[in-house]
Amino acid sequence: MSNVNGVGSNNIYDQINQANRDRAKPVDTQSEDSQMFMRLLIAQLQNQDPSSPADPADFMQQISTLSNVESIQNLSKTMESMSQTMLSSQAALQASSMVGQRAYVNTNIAQLTQEEGYVDGVVSTGVSVSNIRISIYDAGGSKIDTVDMGPMPAGDHNFAWKAGEGVPVGNYRIVAEAATGADGSYEEVATYMGFNINSVTLGQNGIGMKVNTAIGSIDMSEVKQLG
Repeated sequence: MSNVNGVGSNNIYDQINQANRDRAKPVDTQSEDSQMFMRLLIAQLQNQDPSSPADPADFMQQISTLSNVESIQNLSKTMESMSQTMLSSQAALQASSMVGQRAYVNTNIAQLTQEEGYVDGVVSTGVSVSNIRISIYDAGGSKIDTVDMGPMPAGDHNFAWKAGEGVPVGNYRIVAEAATGADGSYEEVATYMGFNINSVTLGQNGIGMKVNTAIGSIDMSEVKQLG
C-alpha cells in the first residue's frame, strides 16, 4: 500500500501538471529577438560613416551568431517537447496501472457490496491514543456494530469491518473516534474509506487526474492511500 500525500516533485502527475502549466503561457521571444536584431543591423548600415564603411565580414559574423542562437533555441524547444511527450506517456502508463487498486478516500460512507462481506478504511490520528473505536451505522442512523482497535500510536491505521449474517448490502456510515483524554473521553477523527478504482481520467492537457470509483470521480488530492 502506498501513501500518495506529500510526494511533491517526485510524483509524475505533479511533474506533468507543472510542465503543462508552464506551457499554457507561451512567450515567443525568439521572433521578437530576430526582429530587433534586424532593425539594429539595418540602423547600423544606414548610419555608418560613408568614408569608412563597416567590414562586410563583421555583418556576416553577426548574422552567423544570430543563426547559431536561433538553432540552439529551436533545439531547446524540441527537447522540451520530447520531454513533455515522455512525461505524458509515463503518466498514462502509471494511470492505467492504478485500475483495479483501492483508493482510500476522505469520506465516512462505506459500501457493503455483498452479504457477509467487509468494508475497509484508514483512520488517522495526530497523537498516540489509548483506543480507536469504529462505529457502524445503517441507512436509518442506527448503530449496528462497533470495532475497538485498541491503543495506537500517531499516524495512519488500517481497519476492516466484516458484516455479520443478515446484514444487507448497501451504504453504511462509519464514525471513527479516538480516546485521547485522561478520562477516557472520545473525539471523532478522520476516516478514509476504500473503493475499487474502475478507471482513471487525466485532465485536459494532462493537468489534474481523477480516479473513478463506485461513489463517483475523485480528485487525487482527496486520496489518502492506494492499495
